[in-house]
Amino acid sequence: MIKVFFIAALFLAGKVSAHEMTPTYPPLVPSYVDGLVSAKMTMFNARQDVEYFEVGVFDAEWKPVPFAASAKIMRVPHGSTKTFEVFVRDEDKNRATFICSLSKLRTDNSARAIVSSKICSRTEAATP
Repeated sequence: MIKVFFIAALFLAGKVSAHEMTPTYPPLVPSYVDGLVSAKMTMFNARQDVEYFEVGVFDAEWKPVPFAASAKIMRVPHGSTKTFEVFVRDEDKNRATFICSLSKLRTDNSARAIVSSKICSRTEAATP
């Protein structure tokens, strides 16, 4: 009976897709602007139902860290890749633990997306 349930669950399970962000452990390197460090990130959108993503930087307790980015909310169409850069002040570089991207769902009724996805990379400065 358990085998039948397991096989049925495999056939009924849907495909799970999200977006991807690399590198997993980005280094915070000195920027071309004095007093800032930066990380270059690349995002791939595997979701057909979402095109917009918001970027955020957080500390180890998930509190926001001030940052600047080439775009804090960006459009990444399904199947495409976007490279962006995140800038953090030198004084905050040891606090900046996670660089995250969050899928932005539409508020109108035409959207099929009901699940938001959040992907985070841990900075090299924060890894033990």
